[in-house]
Amino acid sequence: MNLWGWILIASLVAFLTKLVGYLVPHSLLESEGFQRISRAMTIGLLAALVATNAFASGQSLALDARALSLVAAGLALWFRAPFLLVVIIGAAAAALGRLAGLP
Repeated sequence: MNLWGWILIASLVAFLTKLVGYLVPHSLLESEGFQRISRAMTIGLLAALVATNAFASGQSLALDARALSLVAAGLALWFRAPFLLVVIIGAAAAALGRLAGLP
């Protein structure tokens, strides 16, 4: 199958996925169990994205300035710093880590 065939199949799958979302009953979407699962999945996906961006380098694991930045930002969150300050602390930790020679 050529590239256009795969593009058409992917488009059809995306359309059908969206269509199924419209067909789900409203009562199911507002149930407590569904909302709990939805919140847990959101947190899990965000945590996986952060871990992947902090510790992955291609196909291998890496401990570098990104991990230092994540630890510094986590500590700032622990001490309930405002979000903008958390971002600045994380960026500063990454910059200092790279200045110190971490890859």
